[in-house]
Amino acid sequence: FFGTSQLSQFMDQNNPLSGLTHKRRLSALGPGGLSRERAGLEVRDVHPSHYGRMCPIETPEGPNIGLIGSL
Repeated sequence: FFGTSQLSQFMDQNNPLSGLTHKRRLSALGPGGLSRERAGLEVRDVHPSHYGRMCPIETPEGPNIGLIGSL
């Protein structure tokens, strides 16, 4: 079940810092969320309520930019 769900991922266990970073990751994708194709620029931009809570820099490059963030 956990390996087939879109909401679960295998945790990075290379070192303690990568494990902590993986636990602080947020995603707007998955069931009840958005798809990469439907997400527009306004969804991917930094919302003013995110300042001080979410990192505006730590996001992946490519089609997931702005859809996966970090606390």
